[in-house]
Amino acid sequence: MSTNANRRQVLRMRPMTKVLAVVLAASVAWLLEAQTNIPAPPAQDYGVRGGQPDAGDPFSNLSTPENNGFNDGQSRFNPQNLETVAQGLGPTFNGRTCATCHSQPAVGGSSPAQNPQIAQAPQGSTIPTFLTQDGPVVEARFQYWLNPNTNPPTVTNVRDGSVHDLFTITGLSGEGTCTNYSQPPFALEQSLGNVSLRIPTPVFGLGLIETITEEMIIKNMNANGGTKQQLGIAGVPNRSGNDGTITRFGWKAQNKSGQIFAGEAYNVEMGVTNEEFPNERGNSPYQNEAGDPPTTCLLNPTPEDATNFGQSGLQLLSDIVEFSSFMRFLDQPKQDPYNIPGNPTQAQINDGQTQFNRIGCNMCHTPSLMTGQSSYDDGANQTPFLTDQTANLYSDLLIHHMGGLADNIQQGLALGDQFRTAPLWGVGQRIFFLHDGRATPSNGGLLTAIQDHNLPVPGNSNYPPSEAAAVIGAFNGLTNAQQQDILFFLRSL
Repeated sequence: MSTNANRRQVLRMRPMTKVLAVVLAASVAWLLEAQTNIPAPPAQDYGVRGGQPDAGDPFSNLSTPENNGFNDGQSRFNPQNLETVAQGLGPTFNGRTCATCHSQPAVGGSSPAQNPQIAQAPQGSTIPTFLTQDGPVVEARFQYWLNPNTNPPTVTNVRDGSVHDLFTITGLSGEGTCTNYSQPPFALEQSLGNVSLRIPTPVFGLGLIETITEEMIIKNMNANGGTKQQLGIAGVPNRSGNDGTITRFGWKAQNKSGQIFAGEAYNVEMGVTNEEFPNERGNSPYQNEAGDPPTTCLLNPTPEDATNFGQSGLQLLSDIVEFSSFMRFLDQPKQDPYNIPGNPTQAQINDGQTQFNRIGCNMCHTPSLMTGQSSYDDGANQTPFLTDQTANLYSDLLIHHMGGLADNIQQGLALGDQFRTAPLWGVGQRIFFLHDGRATPSNGGLLTAIQDHNLPVPGNSNYPPSEAAAVIGAFNGLTNAQQQDILFFLRSL
């Protein structure tokens, strides 16, 4: 047994002392419910699964060149030093490393417990009120453009939907002539109800998701048609406006591939232009405003990240190519029944999975999809890692109407109330949930995320009720112990 395996076994045998009281109380409650008519206490999410991260490692059977590519991409994805203006940061940005957004429970994951964006803010910056130290990493999108001809500005009926970065390079070392570039008017936009927030999505198992065929996605969409119709579930694919194929990455399944995902994030989140997105972004709340970004803030030739033709080997490749290599070769998270706060038994986790399927959660959160053929499995003596694999993603990769969760942002075919079924693999070690991170440890975590699948639609909205309404109704009809078992099952993923 390896050193890591020994360490893992020790961790499993020594649960945290502070959980012991919860464990004993919960165990007694469930035993009483099983033997008497005394109900178990209301279900609660006891928090993030402990122990070692069950995600963040490469596939174990990569070829040597692929493993080298993974390691190189990981080092670029998680640099030791923050991105600088000279390296391409800005003129606007949300964070200064990829790991700013993707670090929980390992590099490639989602938002960490303590938000690093505040520490990365330039001197003199205003911290928007929606950005908190113990809250999730966020990006802000404006739903509509403002009207520059009114005072104060008012919201137009022209859709925006793009990210407006939190900070500018004004105030950073290397700002050069970019000494007076203002942040967007977030307080005004919030007062107008025009801000929609997004938190990072994990990139574990990205290569497997890329390799799932369109035929498989459509076949799964059409499966269990009678049950889905009875439950009111009618998910559909989002599609590329360029080639019409199914897109599958991001909160609205708006991106086609890992490399497009990486290129967009490099430009949008850090302001680094690249061969996918070669133009510098501005931050104006007004459509077609001249001088946005100001020419005084265009400090580098573009694209700032490009193929390095003067180099050889891995150094020839651009950052976004190696970012995508890292993400593509990340293995899927593993299910783990140990170190779950509340110390559930295997029987409780099994019952949670049974209840999860019985009430219809699996009609959208499809437990697994098979991948197709991948050209990365090209070695005669190499065991395939992407081809014909079972991706245990717990998602149908479709977009669904989600009622009161609507963010009023349209992307591709996804309307303002439609979101991709979020993959649940790795959810046991995530901290923040739902597209805007509203479900947090302080307000119920996973339980809040479940209940918010069926928020009421505002009376002035044209959006339909959530497709999850019947399933959440069934969840609310379960006993406390059955609801608790579902939470334990989810924390095992």
